[in-house]
Amino acid sequence: MKRLLLLTASVASLSAFAAQGAKVPNAENYAIDDSHSGVVFGWNHFGFSNPSARFDKIEGSVLLDKADLTKSSVVVTLPVEGLDTRVAKLDEVLKSPDFFDSAKYPTITFKSTKIEKTGENGLKITGNLTVHGVTKPVTLDAKVNKIGLFEIPGVVKAQTAGFDATTVIRRSDFGVTKFLPAVSDEIPVRITLDAKLAQAQ
Repeated sequence: MKRLLLLTASVASLSAFAAQGAKVPNAENYAIDDSHSGVVFGWNHFGFSNPSARFDKIEGSVLLDKADLTKSSVVVTLPVEGLDTRVAKLDEVLKSPDFFDSAKYPTITFKSTKIEKTGENGLKITGNLTVHGVTKPVTLDAKVNKIGLFEIPGVVKAQTAGFDATTVIRRSDFGVTKFLPAVSDEIPVRITLDAKLAQAQ
């Protein structure tokens, strides 16, 4: 059932992109390559250390207008089951009802609402972030790493777009309050994203 729900959500996201694409003639649909992408977040643990975790499973698309990046958009879904701290017990704790509650809220989503240029390669990406069933606006400070042809002869050849981004969120804004304030409220997030031009069917 979970896989069916995730598939339905993915199809809905792609359908939304297709509709947007009709309004942005120069935009192309790039699919996120989760094997070369990652989302890392950290926290302060009772003042003693600053551990981190990552989401290795990333789904979604970038509707990219290379001529005018401000007309682009992005939708990302993070299955909470992909959370990895490299400590199995801690993974269980973070997925429990005390924190992400993955059984009730199996995904985290981000949907951009506005993109602004900031310098030659900089972007401010504003959008709606949904965590733990709560949706709040957030802004990502992003940069364009590279847009162009990625090729390993005989292995892969694809138009590719790469981005890095950072932001800081407050987990209490999303109803995740366990161990506050001993475990920090502010959560720094780092994102690296690789997306490849979707092939026409």
